Amino acid sequence: MADDSLLNDSNLATLGSNDDEAELLIEDDYLKGSEMQIDPELEAIKARVKEMEEEAEKLKQLQSEVTKQMTLGSPTGSTPMLTAEEKAEVDNRSIYVGNVDYGATAEELEAHFHGCGAINRVTILCNKADGHPKGFAYIEFGSKEFVETALAMNETLFRGRQIKIIKFI
Repeated sequence: MADDSLLNDSNLATLGSNDDEAELLIEDDYLKGSEMQIDPELEAIKARVKEMEEEAEKLKQLQSEVTKQMTLGSPTGSTPMLTAEEKAEVDNRSIYVGNVDYGATAEELEAHFHGCGAINRVTILCNKADGHPKGFAYIEFGSKEFVETALAMNETLFRGRQIKIIKFI
């Protein structure tokens, strides 16, 4: 009943005929009444936003630490670069895998090629603009002998698609 008293004709009559002033009075009285009550849903949302901001800050700190670890020992302060010989050696242990299903994961590719030998890294390239996979991957093995075994898997089915395997030159 307290809300009805806010809207009675005597309160509106004191304002005259201006509807905007009446709306402001009603809104002002409503806001004063709502300040007394704390909305638990709003408080829960505020608490969740605060948690998310704290988590984002922690992630920034972790990213900063990882970046520092990656650049240690680099004379330029950027990511350490491999020498031409090191790059050639990595390429000799790597294959290109084409026609990879767009929903494939690195773990699935690793499992598919597990029988070939030890795998150091599986890289699925993604489009920078939207983050979606491009449909091909690179697999780096622990030894160049494993590459020959992997080449024998050319044109095998992976997730219902016939994959194409090429050795780096």
